[in-house]
Amino acid sequence: MRFKVYIDLMSIWLPKLDGRRGAKYQRIVEALAEDIASGRLPPGTRLPPYRELAYRLAVSAQTVSRAYTQATRRGLLRGETGRGTFVADPSEGAASTPPPSLTRDTSGPVDLSRNLPSPSRADGPLREALREIGAASDLRMFLDYQSGNGTRRDHDAAARSWLQECGLTAAGGEVIGTCGAQHGLFCALTALLSPGDVMLTEALGYAPVRVVAERLALRILPVEIDTEGVCPESLERICRERPVRLLYLTPTLQSPTTATLSEGRRRRLAEIARRHDMLILEDDVFGPLKEDRPPPIAQFAPERTIYVTSLSKSVAPGLRIGFVHAPSALATAVRRAVVLSVWMTPPLMDEIAVRLIRSGAALRLLQEQRATAHRRQVLARRILGRFDLHADPQGLHAWLRLPDGWTAGSFRTAAEERGVLVSDARDFAATGVDAPAAARLSLGHEPADHRLKTGLARLADLLSRPPQSDVLFL
Repeated sequence: MRFKVYIDLMSIWLPKLDGRRGAKYQRIVEALAEDIASGRLPPGTRLPPYRELAYRLAVSAQTVSRAYTQATRRGLLRGETGRGTFVADPSEGAASTPPPSLTRDTSGPVDLSRNLPSPSRADGPLREALREIGAASDLRMFLDYQSGNGTRRDHDAAARSWLQECGLTAAGGEVIGTCGAQHGLFCALTALLSPGDVMLTEALGYAPVRVVAERLALRILPVEIDTEGVCPESLERICRERPVRLLYLTPTLQSPTTATLSEGRRRRLAEIARRHDMLILEDDVFGPLKEDRPPPIAQFAPERTIYVTSLSKSVAPGLRIGFVHAPSALATAVRRAVVLSVWMTPPLMDEIAVRLIRSGAALRLLQEQRATAHRRQVLARRILGRFDLHADPQGLHAWLRLPDGWTAGSFRTAAEERGVLVSDARDFAATGVDAPAAARLSLGHEPADHRLKTGLARLADLLSRPPQSDVLFL
């Protein structure tokens, strides 16, 4: 009976390790991840006991155990006491597993995976804003419904002031408030696209937008990118082949590649969009950080560009206030999507944002983020400069292309083993796009420079060795 069970289990899955580099447990994890992504291992599939898999692979049981542990940490597997190890169901994980805490832990692994701005000295400005609000004659308004019909003149003026800082001139009533940029993107897609519409995204880009698009039953196609960003030739070719409703892109300090489109290329993309009657969803959430950025694409194609930015990536991540600028023909639909999703932005947080912008505190905090970004980019270049590191001196992340022998997944696993968390290229690759051997390093999340330095030094040490030398279990 035991022999029969063994054969049945082995017929379910046996990883293909040939041609892979790195420690054997890492090769098993990467084979597992690929087979799950391809559908060869659907959710709920029971995996062989690690001792039996170890026998078939001619490795130690400890190697397979370590591989299963790493895969479980990455959310690929789940264990059930007394029953075995199973391929995890992502939908069940989302429902049953609480989201990761955004607390900036100073004792755990060095976290270079979360692309957040540095903790700023916002205590003083926030206290002043709250003091002024507390002195208001009527506080009930902050706990009541807001009409959202443009009567908040202070909000409108503050929003236009912030967009002016981003390089976009807006008239009164043209700006729509949202609960951060991600909410703004969600509202734009909900309002302007219908099931079956074709939406283009960067081949490597912001994954949550693709998730939203998939939930809206949109057809998503990747556009090629280079060191500057979206390639006009690729965009033109796709638009000639089929009708395209919308192009989503991040033109400034693109994540993960750090690329910024030149003014000339922005003009070309605007011309292509106009020629093919395509909308542009411009995600400029990182734009305020870069002082020498070109004008937004919305300046070159204002009649078809929905421009989205926020305070979260440039002032304070907990300040969940964003701004959407849309042409008048589209703005009403976006406003209705905001009402449908949250009815209104929280009045108290909205008021805090208005006061920070109006007093100049938001701009001072932005300048502090710019200074931190510059200092940490210098640190990253000093430690990792001998490797293939791509970064902008004013950005909060860097793009590391890995030496020969590494895969994106094996590097991520090895870095985690050394107490450093990174995001690898697979986190950003659009469907059908081969993820390069690369990782994004976020430099803003860690609150202290010395922890960032420690994490970068560990990565430098890891990269200085051939991947196959990183073998703890043979």
